[in-house]
Amino acid sequence: MSLFQSSTRIIPDAPAVPRHIAIIMDGNGRWAKKRFMPRVAGHQRGVEVLREVVKACRKLGVEYLTVFAFSSENWRRPADEVSFLMTLFLKMLEREVAKLHENNIRLKIIGDRSRFDNELRQTMQEAEQLTAKNTALTLTVAANYGGRWDVMQAVKAMLKDRPQLAQTFTEEDLQPYLSMSDAPEPDLFIRTGGEQRISNFMLWQLAYTELYFTGTLWPAFGFGELEKAIASYQKRERRFGRTSEQLTSEQPADGQPVGQADA
Repeated sequence: MSLFQSSTRIIPDAPAVPRHIAIIMDGNGRWAKKRFMPRVAGHQRGVEVLREVVKACRKLGVEYLTVFAFSSENWRRPADEVSFLMTLFLKMLEREVAKLHENNIRLKIIGDRSRFDNELRQTMQEAEQLTAKNTALTLTVAANYGGRWDVMQAVKAMLKDRPQLAQTFTEEDLQPYLSMSDAPEPDLFIRTGGEQRISNFMLWQLAYTELYFTGTLWPAFGFGELEKAIASYQKRERRFGRTSEQLTSEQPADGQPVGQADA
């Protein structure tokens, strides 16, 4: 059973520092092109930036960081770029997992692994097993992932386990089968690169997430840009269907809003 409930079913807490940040890391190719470099150089720099952002999240007290590394639609890219991304992913796992483990960071990988080769699938599994009990931060990498795929695979898995629910089931029934069932829904979603869409990323989980779009290309994103995103989030009024007047009446003495279960 999932430890976390849906924001459409209860009113969650609204922490000052996002508990969970989700990021679409967009703009690697454009960053490289502006510098007359091959697109792959942008992807390489993007891995370095991800390392910096992981460190920043741990420093700021973020508990969950989920990044979109490769979507189910990215297979449509040129074959040589896809091949490079697969190789880069494998090398990143081999090089970075020991460092994540040393820093008490758990690595989780979500998505359909069936299109990855055996070596990459085995390395994914070993990385997850090594870091499974770490508690400082959960870094989730979405690879060959799509939000619609996530919902569909959850429904299929639920009905396989519990066929009696075929005629009627609730959010609570489905939740444990979603890829992110062991994490709270994101408080803040960030997309770099100037595009303003969520591109089939965490469609279920982003229902009440605060969205932040920046023109900064991912290879140029860093601690300062992350702070800007969090500062924007902190200015938002998170109502979860309520009115501003209701929020005001629920303010405790310290001025922090109260998260409460829906009656």
